[in-house]
Amino acid sequence: MMWPTEEWSAAARDSGAWRPAPFQQFSLKLHGWCNLACDYCYVYEMADQSWRDRPRKMDPATVERAAFRIAEHVVTHGVEYVNVVFHGGEPLLAGREAVAHAARSVRAALPSGTELSFRLQTNGTLLTDEVLDVLLAEGIAVGVSLDGDARAQDRHRRYTGGRGSHAEVTAGLRRLRAEPYRELFSHLYCVVDVANDPVQVYESLLEFGPPVVDFLLPDGTWSTPPPLRAAGVEATPYADWLIAVFERWYGAPRQETGVRLFESIIQLVLGGQSRVDSVGLAPNVLVVVETDGTIEQVDTLKSGYEGAAGTGLNVFDHPFDRALEHPGMAARQAGAAALCETCVSCPVARVCGGGYYAHRYREGTGYLNPSVYCPDLFKLITHIHERVQADLRLRAS
Repeated sequence: MMWPTEEWSAAARDSGAWRPAPFQQFSLKLHGWCNLACDYCYVYEMADQSWRDRPRKMDPATVERAAFRIAEHVVTHGVEYVNVVFHGGEPLLAGREAVAHAARSVRAALPSGTELSFRLQTNGTLLTDEVLDVLLAEGIAVGVSLDGDARAQDRHRRYTGGRGSHAEVTAGLRRLRAEPYRELFSHLYCVVDVANDPVQVYESLLEFGPPVVDFLLPDGTWSTPPPLRAAGVEATPYADWLIAVFERWYGAPRQETGVRLFESIIQLVLGGQSRVDSVGLAPNVLVVVETDGTIEQVDTLKSGYEGAAGTGLNVFDHPFDRALEHPGMAARQAGAAALCETCVSCPVARVCGGGYYAHRYREGTGYLNPSVYCPDLFKLITHIHERVQADLRLRAS
């Protein structure tokens, strides 16, 4: 099997010239609580429970200070493009005026000429016309979490009392798809559950005409494995599920939607770059601001242990440059230099990139491990590589 060649293995052993890339994506936790109680949630159901000690809602002064720090970072590094994600919890619990204030604060703080985009990540239950009017006025794109049809969605994404959320989410999506709001629709996010039929899930998502679908593996680590992914198990249920979706997506007579995981793997096997941080070796340029103004690494690290995402920094006292110096941030930017020996010697390492960083954690060895999904990633990447190479040979013949 032939893979794209690159001197990434040398970089793994010689990182002396490495410099951190400045942040370009800033996730603002506008509200730290949620109106759903999804049983796989990394914020509320896993190791780190710091949400309990933080304010529910980000104060306007904290928002403005975060905006100042974003602008400071942009000026310091000459950053030309910035993406700000309004996140939670459920960010719409903060109220539509709070969302508008956050967008206006960032827009006002940034220097003229900076390209700026906003996205709000929501569970979709609060997407009323009044909310959508504000999002449209502020130019805030919307990504919605949906795990499939009613049965798939309501298995995990329920209210505290146990009632499913599918009806409210799909009603919100119908509003989002209608004019004049359609232009705001950016993504559907779907967490993989191998108990659901993969093609049925994919086709149920297609009913909403999403521009892009992101399939997400359930968060878990070697210490607290995701379902069916215990240490030493060589079965590949997640790869099998995703391969079924890939074949349905790739084999369609026309492209019905983008699937960033599949597109990124294709780009990587052809020598390009990934658009997602779950595969590939591109430096991660995301930083998180919690409701109290603390600066954190990507919040999915909360699945590993208490304080895993912490940096000890905050927007009131520290510039984002201090976060670039944090060892965890450096590891997520160092590419092959942050891989364990098992990954460095793997033939798909340049494409896999060790998998999603949060999924590498094991108590005692930290993140210097392969992904807990290692067998699944190897099989999925190999399948896509072989499928694409076969097509290229056919076209060349």
